[in-house]
Amino acid sequence: MPSSAHDPVTASRGPSQDRDALAQAFAALAIAAGAVAMEVFERGRVDVRYKDDNSPVCEADERVEALLLHELARLLPGVPIVAEESAAAGRTPAHERAFLLVDPLDGTREFIAHGAEFTINIALVEDGAPRAGAIFAPALARIWFGGARAFGVAVEPGHALPPRGEWRTLRARRRPKEGMVALVSRSHLDEETLAFLDRNNIRHRVAAASSLKFCRLAEGEADVYPRYGPTMEWDTAAGDAILRAAGGVVLDPAGRPFRYGKADQAYRNGPFIAWGDAESATLS
Repeated sequence: MPSSAHDPVTASRGPSQDRDALAQAFAALAIAAGAVAMEVFERGRVDVRYKDDNSPVCEADERVEALLLHELARLLPGVPIVAEESAAAGRTPAHERAFLLVDPLDGTREFIAHGAEFTINIALVEDGAPRAGAIFAPALARIWFGGARAFGVAVEPGHALPPRGEWRTLRARRRPKEGMVALVSRSHLDEETLAFLDRNNIRHRVAAASSLKFCRLAEGEADVYPRYGPTMEWDTAAGDAILRAAGGVVLDPAGRPFRYGKADQAYRNGPFIAWGDAESATLS
């Protein structure tokens, strides 16, 4: 990596290749961590305990997070890291302009049920916006990452990131005139989301798990992902970074860019709409 990658402010605001180098480094770490997740996944039985908010946590959450905390501290020394399981234990470091967000296992319930749509998410946030991110789906053997540009490629957990010639450049599609394809949560389809879908020109609804919905928007497979139910910043930052790099946008209900770093709210997100086509994004 370029030396500027060790300075997140320089890397995320400087030349586009520096932001892409950060995203590439995050991708390599997520792929390595995916091997740890799959070791637990392939045992068959997963021991589960529940946190104070009644959300599940398992060995894979904790082992992946430990690995990522160690490796990210080496990659970007001194940059604060806000990670899901550490936050659940009351460990959230103070930060100013730049910090990292880590979700070691987005879709723990999916993982426990032996579904394939769980992911490992890493993102750098600066000045309230995600600047670089990576999402790895180990059971699907697929990585998505983005800084100034967004890419996707097939790769097995624990393997090296494939060479640049194998990467697919991601670009979100223009909003289709015949009606949009909307992505919705399988487990959090609330009344406000249904109302949004009813108000808009939605041709088709597709249910998907975890942060893969951002990746599908970035790939041009769908047009909008409305989310009014609860999420945390580590759930969305990596996908937001990838979608922005692919030409999309994530807005709050007032039409403003979605913001990160809400320490006073324990990093809880409010509602948002993720759009593939930033130029024609609307709210209704």
